[in-house]
Parts: sequence; structure tokens; C-alpha cells
Amino acid sequence: MDGKLKGHAALWVANIIWGLNAPIGKSVLWSETHPQGVSPFALSVYRMLGACLLFWTVSLFLPREKVAPRDIVLLLFASVFGIQLNQMLFLWGLSLTSPIDTSIIATIVPVLTMVLATLFLREPITWLKAGGVLLGCGGALLLILVSRHGTGGTSSVAGDVLCVISAVSYATYLTAFRNVIVKYSPVTTMKWMFLFAAVAAVAIYYRPLAEVDYAALAPRTWAGIGYVVVCSTFLSYFMVPVGQRYLRPTVVSMYNYVQPLVAVLFTVAVGLDTFGFTKGVAALCVFAGVWLVTKSKSRAQLDAERAAAEQAPENRPRA
Repeated sequence: MDGKLKGHAALWVANIIWGLNAPIGKSVLWSETHPQGVSPFALSVYRMLGACLLFWTVSLFLPREKVAPRDIVLLLFASVFGIQLNQMLFLWGLSLTSPIDTSIIATIVPVLTMVLATLFLREPITWLKAGGVLLGCGGALLLILVSRHGTGGTSSVAGDVLCVISAVSYATYLTAFRNVIVKYSPVTTMKWMFLFAAVAAVAIYYRPLAEVDYAALAPRTWAGIGYVVVCSTFLSYFMVPVGQRYLRPTVVSMYNYVQPLVAVLFTVAVGLDTFGFTKGVAALCVFAGVWLVTKSKSRAQLDAERAAAEQAPENRPRA
């Protein structure tokens, strides 16, 4: 399979999984109306510890990669931004606000990534890239605002702020640590990142973990926890480095717009919403935005074109 095609396929899988994560994750979190749930801090420990065990188990069956000490340090900081702050703040925010708010906030990730890629990677902000980001953002927002799925909690300023910080953290991870992420295989990078995350999570949140009444948890809650750990953490975080290897950070972040689309289609499938003309236009904007950003030129492509133009016969100095 072509590298770029492999990257796009991996990001589709990851973001389809994440699109279902908000409603499913909300269903297992504790609230006054759902006292049988677990705290967001306990769920964070389940995610990080569970994914750590899964990635290290898988690594036993693969060729061992030696990671340079300097890169171990970089993976530690990548873990802080890409996993620890991102996941913990997202779940904390989701426990306080509604899934619809978290979907709206997720639309700022591509915009943040585009700006941060300019700072960290010197990626140019072209008209094509900016237009694609704004088109996809508008489509995602329209899709969310015309949808009626809003069960599972009310809006909260504190919860929304936590989700915004989570989005900033993830955008920082996609840009600032891309070079070290693509240097090793997805399993190698993730096993180290989740090891650091698991140690920190257990050390910080051992009390919320011990306070859970495990005997009172319903099978449905256990199933939701299993989905969050295995699918939205292990599988999705396995796929994202594949996308990072073959695609630019802005393209990777554009797939965040797929998440509200998946959430809407899910609510339509279970009979909680309908899919009409407006949503069709919104979905088309999302896909068109992703396509435009994919077609925009990277810094390497622009540099290559500039070098080729300088080497052209008509541009060479005459003797």
C-alpha cells in the first residue's frame, strides 16, 4: 500500500474510533444522574495503564528497536502533551460538560496545529491550507449545531476550558514532537510514551482508583471502559503515528473533523437524529477541507520547486 494511502487509512480508523469515544466515554463517567460510573481520573488510569500493558505485550513479538537516551527524554515530554494532559483533561472536561461541546472544541485542533507547525516545523500557511482548515471547521461546526444529539449532560464553562487546554496540548504534540515520533515504529514510540503516562497516572490518581466501587459497576459500564481502553486508546494511538509518518501535522489534525461526523452518523443510526440536506452539505465541507489541506504544498515541496526554478536554464547566470 502506498505510504500516503496507508497514513490516510490509519487516520480514518483512529478518528472513527474517537468519534464514538465522546458518547461512549460519557456513558461510563460518574455524575449525579449516573452514580454507577467511574471518575474521570480513574478512567484515565485505566486508559494509560491498559494501553501500556497492551503496547509492551505487542512489542515482545516484534523486533526490538534501540531508542537513544536523548529520544527517551523527548518521548517523555511527548507523553506529557500527547497522552497525559490530553487524555486526563479531556475526560475531566467531558465529565463536566456535554459531548456536543467537546465536539465543537475539537474543531480548533487543526487551526492550532497549522499555527504551531509554522512555529516548530516552519511549515508555510498557504491559501489552500488555510482555506481547507476553515472550510472543514465550518462544516464540522454546522454539522454539530444542526444536530439534536445532546443527551448525557449540560454545558459547563469549566469543562469547556479543560477541553480547550486538552486540544492545545494535542496540537503541541502533533507538531513539536513529530520528528522523534516518526523516527521509530509506532509500537516503540507508544510503549515508551504510555509507560511514562501509566507511571504518572498511578502515582497521582491512586486514590480515585481505589475509591471505585467495582462490585457496583454494571456490565454496560465495563463494556464502555473496555472500549475506551482497547479501542480509543490502544488502537487509535497505534494508528496516529502511522499517519504522522506519512502525512504532515496539519493533515493529521484535519481528521479531527471526522469525529463529529461519526458522532452524528452514530446518533442517526440509533434513531436519535436524522440526516438531511444541511448535514449532507456540512459533511461535504468536512471532506473538501481535508482534501484541500492534503493538496496544499509542504515546505519541502516549496523548497524543491524554488531550487528547481533557480537551476532552470533561463535562470542561470550567463558567462
